[in-house]
Amino acid sequence: MNKKSFALLAALMLALAAVGQTLNVHVGRVNYQFPGSQVGDMTYADGKTVTIMGKTFALADIDEITIDNSTVKDNSVDVEYDGTTATVTVAGNVAQYVTPTVSGAHVSIAQTNTDAVDGDEITYTLSGTSSDGEFALSGSYKCTLSLAGLTLTNPTDAAINISNGKRIQISAKKNTVNTLTDGTNGAQKGCLYSKGQIQLQGNGTLNVAGNTSHAIKSGDYIRVKNLTLNVTKAVGDGISCNEFFLMESGSVTISGVGDDGIQCDLDGTTSTGETADHEDEDSGNIYIEGGTLNIATTAAASKGIKAMGTLSINEGSATTTVVITNTGGVDASDTSDIASSACLKSDAAITIGGGTLTLTNSGQGGRAINSDGTLTITGGTISARAEGANYGSSSGGGGGRPGGGGSSTSAHKYAKGVKADGNISISGGTLNVYSKNHEGLESKGTIDISGGVVSVQASDDAINAASHLTVSGGYVLGYSTNNDGIDSNGNMYIKGGTVYAICKGSPEVGLDANTEGGYKLYVTGGTIIAIGGLERGSSLTQSCYQASSWTKSTWYAMTVGNAVFAFKTPASGGTGIVVSGASQPTLKSGVTVSGGTTVFDGMGIASPTVSGGSSVTLSAYSSSGGGGRW
Repeated sequence: MNKKSFALLAALMLALAAVGQTLNVHVGRVNYQFPGSQVGDMTYADGKTVTIMGKTFALADIDEITIDNSTVKDNSVDVEYDGTTATVTVAGNVAQYVTPTVSGAHVSIAQTNTDAVDGDEITYTLSGTSSDGEFALSGSYKCTLSLAGLTLTNPTDAAINISNGKRIQISAKKNTVNTLTDGTNGAQKGCLYSKGQIQLQGNGTLNVAGNTSHAIKSGDYIRVKNLTLNVTKAVGDGISCNEFFLMESGSVTISGVGDDGIQCDLDGTTSTGETADHEDEDSGNIYIEGGTLNIATTAAASKGIKAMGTLSINEGSATTTVVITNTGGVDASDTSDIASSACLKSDAAITIGGGTLTLTNSGQGGRAINSDGTLTITGGTISARAEGANYGSSSGGGGGRPGGGGSSTSAHKYAKGVKADGNISISGGTLNVYSKNHEGLESKGTIDISGGVVSVQASDDAINAASHLTVSGGYVLGYSTNNDGIDSNGNMYIKGGTVYAICKGSPEVGLDANTEGGYKLYVTGGTIIAIGGLERGSSLTQSCYQASSWTKSTWYAMTVGNAVFAFKTPASGGTGIVVSGASQPTLKSGVTVSGGTTVFDGMGIASPTVSGGSSVTLSAYSSSGGGGRW
C-alpha cells in the first residue's frame, strides 16, 4: 500500500466495519493492533499523520497497514525474541501510552500515564530466545511483566532493566521456564534490576545469573510468592533490596554468589520499623513467612540471609523450610574489624516463631546464627551448626570465666553456633546447636529459657550468658567437651523445666555462675541433672542430691514423683552427678529405655518406659563443700 494514500486508507477504514476485524499498523518491528469495534474515527491530517485511538503516526514511519481477524487483548504489550531480532505487539487501547524502540533484540519501552485505561495497568508479556537482547522499561506507573518462556541474555547490560520507580509485578507463567543472564564488566546493578518495588510471583520457574553485580536488585522492596526462583550465579548478592524483603511462599534456591544470599538495607537513614501491611515501610527487615529457601554461600564473611533491620522467620499460611550452608570464613582485610560469615545475620534482632531451619556454617570463625541485637525463639525446629575452626590466636577456653576467652576481639573470631549481642529469649520450639571449636549458645546479655527444647553441644561453654541466665521451663541440655555445661557471668536461676548439664570435668562444673564476681547459682525449682556438680557457694532453696560416680554411655533413669527422665552420659563429664527435683529423686543406672519423647538427640528422653537397672545411692548435696571452681 502507498502509505501516503488517503484513498487507500479510507478504504481500509470502511473495511474495518466488518465484525471481528483488527487493524494492524506496522512500524518497523512494532505492530499496533486496533480492534475494529474500538477504532471509531481516525483523523488524517495534512497528508502527513493519522491518529487512531489517540495514537498519532507519521505516515512516513508506517511500513504497512493490514486488516485481519486476530484477537486483541486490551492493556497488553507482547515482546517476542527470536535470535537477533525482537517483535513488539501493542494493544490499541494502550498504544498512545507506550513508545517502543527496537534495535535488533534490544527492546526499550517508555510508558506514560495509564490511569485513563479503566484504572488498569499494562501487562508486558515476554517470550522467545535471544543471546544478545534486553528489555528496558521507563516511566512512572505500575505494570506487570509476564514471563512466558523467555531465555534472554544481554552481553553488555542487564537482561531486564526497569527505571520505573513504581511497583513492578514480575510473574513467571505456569509451566514455563524463564532464564535471564547479564554480561560481565558492565555498569548494571543486577541482571534483573528495578528502581522500584518488585513482586516476584507466578507458578512458573525463573532462573537468574548475575555476571557483573547482583542477580536481582531492587531499589525498594522485594516480595516473593509461589514462584520457583533459582539464582545460579551472582558476583554480588543473589537478591539485594532496600526497605524490606518478604517471602510468602514458593521456592527460592541461591548458589554461586560472591557475597550474601539475600540482603536487605534501609533505603533512607531512619527506620520506620514494621508498618501495617508494610505500607510505606523502610525498615531493612526481612520476613520469611512461608515457602522453601535453600541458600549456599562461599565468600569470605558472606551471609546466607542478611538484614539491616529485624530478621523474622515465622510460618504464615504456607510451610516454611530454610536450608542454609556457609563455607565462607572470615574477611580479615581490616585487622581492626574482622568480619565473620553467618547463615542468619541481623544488625538489629532475629525472631524465629516457626518453620524448619537447617543452618550449617563450616567456615573458619563462622556462625550459624548471629544477631547484633536480641534473639527471640518462640517456635520452629532449628538446627544450628558451627563446624569451622576458630580464626586467629585464642586466649584459651573458659568463655564463662570472667575475663575468659568467650568474646571475639580484633585479633580473632571464634566459630559459634548461635551468638547474640543482646538478650536471648526462648519460650518454644526446638533448638539443636553444635559448635565444634567454641561456645554453642552465647548471649552478650541475658539468657531466658521458659519453654521449648534447647540442646547444645560445644567444645567451650555449651550455653553462656555474659549477664544473668534463667531457666523456668522447657528442656535444656548443655554439653561441653572442654568447659562448663551451662555458664553465666552473672547470676544463674534454675526455677523450673528439666536441665541436663555436662561439663568436661574438674575444675569445670555442670552449672556455673560467676561466684568470683559476686554472683550465685540459685536453685528454686525444676529437675536438674548436673554431671560434674554445681558452682560452689550456690543458693539451694530446692534440695539437691549427689552420687559420687557415674558410668559413661549408660542409660540412667531419674524419677521425681510420677515424672521419669532418662539420660545417657557421654565420655566427657566431671566427677559425680548432682540431681534435684520438686521431691527427692530416685536414680537407677543400666536401665533399658523404650518409648517416650526424645528431646536430646538420643541422650535424653522425657517420659520413657524404663525397666531393669540398679539403684544408685544418693546423698544430700552441699554446694559449700563440693564442686565449683572459685
